[in-house]
Amino acid sequence: MPRGRYSLHDPHDHTPLGEEHFHCAPGPSGWRYTARTTGPSGEPSGSVDLTTDHLGRPLRLELHAGDWRVRGAALDGVTWVRTDPEGARATEGNVPAHAFTGASPAFFVATARLLRLTPGGPATRVRLVALTAPVLAPRTLDQSWTLLKSETHPTDNGPLTVDAYQVTDLDTGEGHPVHIAGDVVLAAPGIELEDLDTPPSAFP
Repeated sequence: MPRGRYSLHDPHDHTPLGEEHFHCAPGPSGWRYTARTTGPSGEPSGSVDLTTDHLGRPLRLELHAGDWRVRGAALDGVTWVRTDPEGARATEGNVPAHAFTGASPAFFVATARLLRLTPGGPATRVRLVALTAPVLAPRTLDQSWTLLKSETHPTDNGPLTVDAYQVTDLDTGEGHPVHIAGDVVLAAPGIELEDLDTPPSAFP
């Protein structure tokens, strides 16, 4: 069960945005990632709880950012309920998308698992619903994912396979690299892995 800490920053000007303290693990039915997020000064800012099935589809998602909350799942595309800070009303949404995305590194792992790309293979298009702090307002976007290469490196805990992806926002054409080992993001725009207590888990 990997447990560690990511630092989060603005990918354009590198302004610190806080940290995400996480643990995750594969199970008999899929994969679960839980985390708590803190702001730049260390104050609690939210939480992430994502469970996917063995194909990478979101079985259950719960996000908190400030007083906002979103619960979602793969249902007729993806479906979610977003609750306002006052708790007076909840709004429902549904779009024909494949999964969710957002600032958490968990979404990179889940999308990579969902697509199961082949190194050197063609780019694959995926439609996602983005939920980002501070208000978790849903936005549908299209991305293109390519698995450029998969390399195995020796470590003290045995061989570690690192997958290098190119992820492109099809609305803007902006692309960026993402490096993933098992169920841990090693590097991505705005994300740095700072601490890791145990090696990444290998999916079956």
